[in-house]
Amino acid sequence: MHIIFYGPEGSGKGTQAKLLADVLHYPVLTSGDLVRDAAQNDKGIIGVVCKQALDEGKYVANSEMEVLWKWRLKEDDAKGAWIMDGFPRNVEQAKFLDDKIDKYGYKVELVFCLQIPEEESIKRLSARNRPAYGGSTENHDSLERIKTRLAMYREAEIDMLKYYRQKGVLVEIDANESIEEVHRDIMKVIQKIQ
Repeated sequence: MHIIFYGPEGSGKGTQAKLLADVLHYPVLTSGDLVRDAAQNDKGIIGVVCKQALDEGKYVANSEMEVLWKWRLKEDDAKGAWIMDGFPRNVEQAKFLDDKIDKYGYKVELVFCLQIPEEESIKRLSARNRPAYGGSTENHDSLERIKTRLAMYREAEIDMLKYYRQKGVLVEIDANESIEEVHRDIMKVIQKIQ
């Protein structure tokens, strides 16, 4: 299967993707890893853009994200089943992904949307207190940066949910529970379709 975890930052996408990957033995493909890797290792414009986004605590633009994912989806571990975390973030990216993997002869079978109230996102992200990338002295999870990223998420959310709902692959999960309860809810869905 090809599974996407979607939801606001702080909703537990990374945690739940990893827990599910441990059960299914699938690789987890994450936007965050791609961006950090490009910022560190790519000497071209992509590396510059990724580094700048990390320095400023913002998302990388669609065009650069699509290039990163074109490269990532060609790698051997992306040719079988996978779980994707942090991509797509908007309908343009979702259409790009569908088009790309359609060429490889498969599709997304499940999109888990982890729902939490905005104040809970802010609370969880503030508690993470991650430092900004590289030499920047500013906190990646400062209140201002968190609110900017959450606003961008909310802007795309309605269209994203509609897009995947129409495809019949969307499952909305209440992520405002314990990690174990959320994982149990996800596993119920997986067991039904396996």
